Amino acid sequence: MYDQLTIERIGFAHPRIRVELENYYLEINKKLPKGVRLRFSSVYRTNKEQDALYAKRPKVTNAKGGQSIHNYGLAFDIAILFDLDGNGTFETASWKQDKYFKLVVDFFKSKGYTWGGDWSSFKDNPHFQKDYGYNWRALQLLHVLMDDNGINYPVL
Repeated sequence: MYDQLTIERIGFAHPRIRVELENYYLEINKKLPKGVRLRFSSVYRTNKEQDALYAKRPKVTNAKGGQSIHNYGLAFDIAILFDLDGNGTFETASWKQDKYFKLVVDFFKSKGYTWGGDWSSFKDNPHFQKDYGYNWRALQLLHVLMDDNGINYPVL
């Protein structure tokens, strides 16, 4: 019913969204049919990991390290997993905007998350974020940090 890797990744989300994110993750998976599961392919990213993505070609992000909401634990990317042979391994990942992807998009948007597919300048279809009205520049300026899981998160 759920993906253990996703549950582990949610453990690195900002503490303010961690519990709700896990609950929403479990809830949306109940809405997906047998043989289909949601995976969070990325949640928290270090600046170094973000810089590596920024350097990739073809281009997958406009954000350098420190410029992504992922760097503050307030974003996640998704993939839809399929168990094509019915053995429970969910070995096939898809980013195709099919009916399952759309179900996930509608679900998280209904919960107050911004979807990167709605952006006009650089569409990022797998991306969702809950930024509480802060952009990356404002998040960088928050001086009070909370340390959890060895990660410093801005206090919101």
